Amino acid sequence: MDEIDTGLEGVVVGATKISHVEGVVGRLSYRGHDIATLCQRPFPQVIWLLLFGELPSAQQEQQLAHFLLAHAALGDSDRQLLGAVPEGTHPMLMLQGLVPLLSLEQRESLELPTRSEDAVHGLIIAARLPALIASYFRREQGLDWPLHSHSIEPHRLFLKTLHDRNPSAEQVAVLDTTQILQMEHSYNAGTFAGRVTLSTQAPVQASISASLGTLFGKLHGGADQAALETAMRVAEPEQAADYVRKCLREGGRIMGMGHREYRTVDPRASLLKPLARQLCKDPDSARLLATLEAIEAACVEQLEKPGRSIRANVEFYKGAVFHALGIPPRYFTALFAMARVYGYIAHALEFRPQSRLIRPRARYTGRQPKDHQAA
Repeated sequence: MDEIDTGLEGVVVGATKISHVEGVVGRLSYRGHDIATLCQRPFPQVIWLLLFGELPSAQQEQQLAHFLLAHAALGDSDRQLLGAVPEGTHPMLMLQGLVPLLSLEQRESLELPTRSEDAVHGLIIAARLPALIASYFRREQGLDWPLHSHSIEPHRLFLKTLHDRNPSAEQVAVLDTTQILQMEHSYNAGTFAGRVTLSTQAPVQASISASLGTLFGKLHGGADQAALETAMRVAEPEQAADYVRKCLREGGRIMGMGHREYRTVDPRASLLKPLARQLCKDPDSARLLATLEAIEAACVEQLEKPGRSIRANVEFYKGAVFHALGIPPRYFTALFAMARVYGYIAHALEFRPQSRLIRPRARYTGRQPKDHQAA
């Protein structure tokens, strides 16, 4: 009897031109552009490249930026939906629930290289996510909700809305880089869930919602919150080795360490770690970062095997960056969603024209009917 791989590890289920994960050498590229190079480009340029396969002209980049800002503010119906979310709901559950219900009224025209409705609707949803997250955060803090967007860069607007103060140029640049790094990652669990949904001919908002629900899990996007909360519990770098030893002895997981695809350093983590060091200057942030680095060092020492290097993945140091930006841990994965939504849209545009219902088979291992047993 053939062995069943329930995790589909190594099973090829489709083809894509959007991103390339080269796990053996530790390299990631979008549309043939190395991720380290893309981090030097403006955020709207990378969005256009990801969705449409080519870098935009100056006019296309400007039009896209204006389109996203024009759709950034919550409409009246969106605000009513957000106000009805029960108190204490996790931000990721809020996003998963509200995305399919958002108003998709187009407020500004946008010339695109495709006539697909998925592109326009997907971009309206993507433009709305920062306002949903910032408004929900302000609601939890007992603050007034923002009513209007301003003609500034999306991430500057997001940070300004979140904290009622203008962020520094360094903070905006770091958030731009972090969001570019987590914008897309081939057939990850969330993207695959979205493709399954699209294969049923469901609308793009349903696909994005399915992807967001999958991203929430601790074995996927939720590892960013879990990793920093681990560092908070460990509290001091000197306690890291004992924590890792105890966790491994009891069969626990070190969240944010290792990656199924990468057999060496996750290239996104290599770029994030210096950003974390750059930002984490205050005593609290510096101690958390030092604790994370000590946990990583202990994992390397206690887990590394011949032919396999155990290192931090993108989730591990991202939490330190977000913490230094004043973002609470329970909102980390929502910011991940704010970036990864563009990858979901890109896959919708690639997959929809050739989609076929995804319907795998299962091997039945239960009881046989009595009449069949008798026969």
